[in-house]
Amino acid sequence: MKHAYLIIAHNQFDVLRLLLRAIDDERNDIFIHFDKKVEVLPDIAVQRANLHVLKNRVDVRWGDVSMVEAELLLFEAAFRNAAYAYYHLLSGVDMPLKPQNEIHDFFHKNVGKEFIGYFRGETKEDLNRRAQRIHLFPKDFKSKNGFSQLLKQGIRYTFLRIQLLLGIKRNKNIAFKKGTQWVSVTHGFVEYLLKQKNDILKTYRNSFCSDELYKQTVCWNSSFRENIYDALDEGRGCMRHIGWKNNQLAEFTMADLDKLKQSEAMFGRKFSSKQAEVAEAVTSI
Repeated sequence: MKHAYLIIAHNQFDVLRLLLRAIDDERNDIFIHFDKKVEVLPDIAVQRANLHVLKNRVDVRWGDVSMVEAELLLFEAAFRNAAYAYYHLLSGVDMPLKPQNEIHDFFHKNVGKEFIGYFRGETKEDLNRRAQRIHLFPKDFKSKNGFSQLLKQGIRYTFLRIQLLLGIKRNKNIAFKKGTQWVSVTHGFVEYLLKQKNDILKTYRNSFCSDELYKQTVCWNSSFRENIYDALDEGRGCMRHIGWKNNQLAEFTMADLDKLKQSEAMFGRKFSSKQAEVAEAVTSI
């Protein structure tokens, strides 16, 4: 069966072109969501895969549920197009770390497994803050300039403190989980996810970074939990090699190339136009 690559892109289109070149295979269909803030879409093309650029685009804001909306648009577009063996959710600055033959062989050998990464550290307070408190002005989490933005931040912080002091919580009956947003999941799980689309958007409205919560939570609280590939190792669980350095997501450099080549992961993030030679080297592995 074919695979669907679902890509969320908003900049660094030189890296995106390298990504498309690496997954341009007749066994793949590619779906891209460009942030609505991108006024002029880049010139992109493939030769062997089928390419679908979503016309319905979301103004994606960091930390806001709009990221979840964009993901669900991609899942829905692919699901309506065909029944795929796997749906790989990637950003536009991700790259495959293995050739397509190896990627298809790996997922064929592990067919039915859900590749969703789960964070294993202490999460209770973080999950309470993210999903059980109401966050005002969620589209402005990263906006810091100007008096109005500072005012919104002050109001948001004050309202969160009031909720904490009064013990106000919502979504009390949901066992939330978290992990990286980038996953590779089956057709069955995508179908199950989309059936809950409206409930998901309602639950995570005015939350914080829900793109790192909703897929993990839906899967964990369903029969698909039994199919999780590895719930004890976040990176291995989703088969992603992610460039964490000092608890910060760093862009790969040539110094990381040996680790990328030796990684068991199928995909890596994140790459950049400034270090394009790393992405070039990875595509030639």
